[in-house]
Amino acid sequence: MKDCFLSIIIPAYNEEKRLLSTLAKIRAYLFNQGFPYEIIIVDDGSTDGTLQMVKNFACSDNHIVVLANERNSGKGYSVRKGMLSARGEYIFFTDADLSTPIEEIEKCLRYLANGYDVVIGSRSMHGSCITIRQPWYREKMGKIFNFIVNMVLLKGIVDTQCGFKGFKKEVVKTVFSRCSVDGFSFDVESLYVARKFNFKIKEIPIRWENSALSKVNPIRHSLQMFRDIFRIKMKDFKGCYR
Repeated sequence: MKDCFLSIIIPAYNEEKRLLSTLAKIRAYLFNQGFPYEIIIVDDGSTDGTLQMVKNFACSDNHIVVLANERNSGKGYSVRKGMLSARGEYIFFTDADLSTPIEEIEKCLRYLANGYDVVIGSRSMHGSCITIRQPWYREKMGKIFNFIVNMVLLKGIVDTQCGFKGFKKEVVKTVFSRCSVDGFSFDVESLYVARKFNFKIKEIPIRWENSALSKVNPIRHSLQMFRDIFRIKMKDFKGCYR
């Protein structure tokens, strides 16, 4: 493909149980849209059959691109790798469980085509539709995390952690080439850098359902994410995002 209108990045770690269903849904949707696209799967050092499975899937479809990390390097690392390799005019990343239905991309593209540089899905705004909720303790921890993010880094963004975000191509290079958080706080860092460069960010309500197979450890990853907030602030103070 010489031209590419839309790129979709999917980070994957040990996703052999649900990734094929996600790929089938995305491919079926995009096949009927009439524009050139690519789906980039970034395997993050999976120890199950994920990598071979997606390679087999890609053999029958030249819209599928498979990238592989030599070892498990983190969701942030994998998303960054995929975003910087993408060729689309508009570039999105989404989760392997497709918690946000791919059809929600239509709302996002309208904003990107009309003056916004970044569009992010929100599970907490008025108008969002949560069909399967997270356990109460994960919702509570998420709200605490977003409160601290608002206080320290990103005032005014309701939900930084929804795994459905889209960027214009020219914004991706500026933002993700400066990011370095490899863990789950990579969303915060990318939005922080985008705001530093005065890119216009639009947060919109989306449909979303929780997956029981989430890879997030509520204790270990939460502590890591809280540390990352202050690491991002220190990096900015040192001039790393110039």
